[in-house]
Amino acid sequence: MKSVTRRQFLKLLAAGSGAVIYNSILSGCATDATPQYPELQPETVEQATPTSESLPLDNVSVPTLPQETIPICSSQNDSPCETAAPAQQPLEPAQATVGNPDLVVARNAEPEELVRKALLALGGMERFVPKGSFVIIKPNICTDYYPYEYAATTNPWVIGSLVKLCIAAGAKKVQVMDFPFGGSAKSAYKKSGIQEQVEAANGEMIVMPEFMFIDTPIPLGKAIKSWMVYEDALKADVFINVPIAKHHSLARLTLGMKNLMGIVQNRSGLHPNLGQRLADLTSLVRPTLTVIDAVRILTDNGPTGGNLDDVKKLDTIIVSPDIVAADSYATTLFDMKPDDIAYIRAAAEMGLGSKDLNSLLITEL
Repeated sequence: MKSVTRRQFLKLLAAGSGAVIYNSILSGCATDATPQYPELQPETVEQATPTSESLPLDNVSVPTLPQETIPICSSQNDSPCETAAPAQQPLEPAQATVGNPDLVVARNAEPEELVRKALLALGGMERFVPKGSFVIIKPNICTDYYPYEYAATTNPWVIGSLVKLCIAAGAKKVQVMDFPFGGSAKSAYKKSGIQEQVEAANGEMIVMPEFMFIDTPIPLGKAIKSWMVYEDALKADVFINVPIAKHHSLARLTLGMKNLMGIVQNRSGLHPNLGQRLADLTSLVRPTLTVIDAVRILTDNGPTGGNLDDVKKLDTIIVSPDIVAADSYATTLFDMKPDDIAYIRAAAEMGLGSKDLNSLLITEL
């Protein structure tokens, strides 16, 4: 089965659908009023230090999958385009090269060590980040309501470690960004703790300007044929998607594909038929790597959380070049199956990746 690079895919996209159209008159996402929330108290939440991850792991059952080796078989302008894009065959999902697993799960260590070990087992960051490349890392920084202990935003040391590994692999530029729906980007970046770790690792925190969201055709889309997408997410040489695994009131779970909503405008327009629309968006963006942060997971009241009783500390990282596989494995952390999540079913049906965990070569550390 032949893999397709992001650059090759974007060339195919340009050839099949024509140039994208800039739209400079865009509206930002609606900012919800910041709710009242309890201040962190020393006796209930540990201080945000790089080496302390001390919430207890209570009553958490993390399934262990068999490790047998299985061979790999061969915004404002929110209306979708009415004219269907030229017929194209679905791109084949990212495939691991011989000797590399399809998916790696690392457990029971500090966040930075989890990331390093997982990437090493997957073949090293150099396998995914060419020298001189432009890298975008997309965490979940959805609001400025709470710090990372509440498991609504991606763990800051997971992001910091990824920045370090990309730079060590020879990346020329590493940018980290999200498009919060609650509070401003600047306040959310600071509150989450991610800005501090990114800057310490010599990465850049970017506030996503509205003029860079462009009306982009989605040739393989079934429910949507175009959307307002952040241009650099498509132009970057490497796009690393880093969601936190958490409950979501509508989608059931926020995982890799759900996290892509942070690079589009008019997110509410995606809510009808959400599963298929997220799969359509995934067919366009196709992350180089999906790194699911399950150091802490949010088990209820997502996506914003706000109650430490809903947080479970698993000290787990899931990494794969196959976003469907990564999301599928992550469902097991919540005692679910891949078919329980609509966007996983839809993406698998489109041939964007594998939800069959038994068919994957999985390395568990």
